[in-house]
Amino acid sequence: MVDFKLDFLDHVAIRVKDIDASVAWYEKVLGLQRYQLPKWGDFPIFMLSGKTGIALFPANTNDPKLDSSSMNVKIDHFAFHVSNEAFAKARKHYESLGIDYSFQDHHYFHSIYTKDLDGHDVELTTLVVDATDFYG
Repeated sequence: MVDFKLDFLDHVAIRVKDIDASVAWYEKVLGLQRYQLPKWGDFPIFMLSGKTGIALFPANTNDPKLDSSSMNVKIDHFAFHVSNEAFAKARKHYESLGIDYSFQDHHYFHSIYTKDLDGHDVELTTLVVDATDFYG
């Protein structure tokens, strides 16, 4: 048992082929805001919603070590928690943009999954039971 508590997901760092296109995608599709800190130089570029989000770094597209379909060392997916109302709005937003997504019922949560421009799986998830039924 640890004597500290994690508050929330801060960020997930991902490497992308085209930084500008990825920034535009995350702004348009998820409404994330761009933050770039001059003291850090060109990278990372943070795309945030409140205090959580992703950090974008350029990919080394000349590195043949990992195939993009590998289930090995890579990000499997990352998830943002949204309210039930925001979840319904997100589905409509994806549909209005013509974005393919899949729905999964996880009993306690409902989730939709889509892929960003580089094939990273992006999940939006919402709690569909009373919070005490899941978190205790």
